[in-house]
Amino acid sequence: MKKSILFSVLSLTMLFSSCSATKMKNTTETSKAPFVWEGANLYFLMTDRFKDGNPTKQTYLNRTKSAAKLRGFEGGNIKGIIQKIDEGYFEKLGINAIWLTPIVEQIHDGVDEGTGLTYGFHGYWTRDWTTLDPNFGTKEDLANLVTKAHAKGIRILLDGVINHTGPVTDVDTVWPNDWVRTGPQCDYKNYENTTACTLVKNLPDVLTESNNNVEVPAFLVEKWKKEGRYEKEMGSLDAFFIRTGYPRAPKYYIIKWLTDYILEFGIDGYRADTVKHVDETVWADFKTQCEYAFATWKKNNPTKVLDNNSFYTVAEVYNYGISKGQLFDFPDKTVNYYAHGFNNMINFEFKWDAKKDYEALFSSYSDKLHNELKGFSVLNYISSHDDGSPFDGKREKGIEAGTKLLLSPGIAQVYYGDESDRSLVIEGTNGDATLRSFMNWEAINKDAKTQKTLLHWQKLGQFRQNHPAVGVGIHKEISEKPYVFSREYSNGNYTNNVVIGLDLPIGKKEISVGTIFKNGDKVKDAYSGNTTIVENGKVSIDSPFDIILLELNN
Repeated sequence: MKKSILFSVLSLTMLFSSCSATKMKNTTETSKAPFVWEGANLYFLMTDRFKDGNPTKQTYLNRTKSAAKLRGFEGGNIKGIIQKIDEGYFEKLGINAIWLTPIVEQIHDGVDEGTGLTYGFHGYWTRDWTTLDPNFGTKEDLANLVTKAHAKGIRILLDGVINHTGPVTDVDTVWPNDWVRTGPQCDYKNYENTTACTLVKNLPDVLTESNNNVEVPAFLVEKWKKEGRYEKEMGSLDAFFIRTGYPRAPKYYIIKWLTDYILEFGIDGYRADTVKHVDETVWADFKTQCEYAFATWKKNNPTKVLDNNSFYTVAEVYNYGISKGQLFDFPDKTVNYYAHGFNNMINFEFKWDAKKDYEALFSSYSDKLHNELKGFSVLNYISSHDDGSPFDGKREKGIEAGTKLLLSPGIAQVYYGDESDRSLVIEGTNGDATLRSFMNWEAINKDAKTQKTLLHWQKLGQFRQNHPAVGVGIHKEISEKPYVFSREYSNGNYTNNVVIGLDLPIGKKEISVGTIFKNGDKVKDAYSGNTTIVENGKVSIDSPFDIILLELNN
């Protein structure tokens, strides 16, 4: 995808074991809810725009030029993310996975593409894949982040770019011509003119189709020598190519550099950038090496392993939608990216589907995921860092947005600030910069409307996290009016079933529970905290809310 040139809540113990290895009955015990990738609660944040964990704002790599509004480094970093993990912010939202924008070293200078000077604050303009950008943090910070997140059952996904380097500037040299092409620019008329081309002007495209041996670029050799790590980096490369038997082609260098973060830190997944602009076979090789690295890390760190889940990969294939099933069509070719190393694909249709009524949305997604996409999943979102047509662009429907996103089958991607009505319309910005303002922490602390929206997202997020059935279970409508539905999930000896009612009367309300709960069962409405007993297949709840989230209250 084109990057701009560019209620208190229950404490959670560490999530454990894969579903297939878990043996328990339907339960509300949050410590026993297994982590299921296909129904994860994923928080997507721009590292530079979430939280500054340093006492004072720092300037690195001589990035002292004045950037256009929201196109420079604003100070967010890994330390800031760690602070919010420590504070329990993500736990309160029911988040069990965090995806960070790329944190590798970016080009040092900025570029002007007609929108004013822009630095690589977003992380998609790589200069050196082997180290972190000091604006984002250090490898020690990353290690601490993974440790802190894992201790709370939160998985970490990094964002991997194989398609391109960063732009060329006066201080950032172009990579050698056996590594990259600088033209032609993509016109998307066919497969070749989508993959063997540059996304935009001055964004060198890695020759990912090449299998020719290339040397490490001279500027990297010089850089590594100055940093005192040349011999270590070259030795590690030699070992990788001997083990794999791959040619020393550009794509395999980058695959090696990206999977090193798995080997060293035990990250749990990758979101892959600009996937359709790279030959699909590259991603199959990438997944193979990701799985090798993850298995090796687990073997070397047995006390740190969370569960038996495999390494998880999410594909950004611009304009893919759940309606397409497993296939993506180019004008002259069809590709199944699920068959080339991906567990999940970003669903660009959700923002449109969210305009439908609840039942049309939920039933169609459940049907697709349990049939044509069985074994895989999609990642749903209402807003993102580069989608100029979000579901709720003016932040007028925060409650509805949360309900539809967090109760839809599939992975729910919470883009930082979705839960707090962070504005997506920033005066004085150009292009996608308006989507990338700093997290609105002050509003969270002071604004009543923001706090109401946040509380709604927290309740739904917690319920979704505690009950895998919400994101990955089979959907069934129980009644149209009032609107009530169930979700049922089972894997081996583990079962999890819930009943949810939406758009209900304020005050006393009665709903059917279908066959999910038996007469005499004690159930709890997780939204209000009220408990009741099932009688004649129904429950009665008196609460000041129009929503019921029913779980068995053992």
